[in-house]
Amino acid sequence: MNTPETDVKDRSFGALIYLFPLIYSLPFGLILLAQFPWLAQFFSPVIALYSLTNSLPFASLIIFFGLWLGVVRNDKVSYFLRFNGMQAILLNIIQILFSLIMAVLLPAFGAQSLISETLNNTIFMGSVAACFFCMVFSVQGKYAELPGISEAASSQIR
Repeated sequence: MNTPETDVKDRSFGALIYLFPLIYSLPFGLILLAQFPWLAQFFSPVIALYSLTNSLPFASLIIFFGLWLGVVRNDKVSYFLRFNGMQAILLNIIQILFSLIMAVLLPAFGAQSLISETLNNTIFMGSVAACFFCMVFSVQGKYAELPGISEAASSQIR
């Protein structure tokens, strides 16, 4: 779905919204970033944002409700931004669910086992791929269609 009415401001802010789930995908990629230092250098701005949000109390909750109330539920904001905001929130909720699943599986497999490292790396790479995919589409002024997530995002927007 292309929208001819999206301007540069909407496109750029629509892409920046996806920094929220990208930042919170970093704990899943710690092992991968430690194994590949060039990848850690590539993600250094995101790592800096992650350390900033972790240093502030309740920062992720404030960002979550800021996106929810300030963007998604605000009728004065364009549909394009509300859709991207809701999709970023849903990506973050999926990451939270994965972290809960990993917290249950971690004692069973061990922190340094091949299975837990593979699951963490897969979650990290999937999150990064989804965020970059959505960022590229947002910059182009298109709606990024993620299976299941896009339908849920559009159904949550009034």
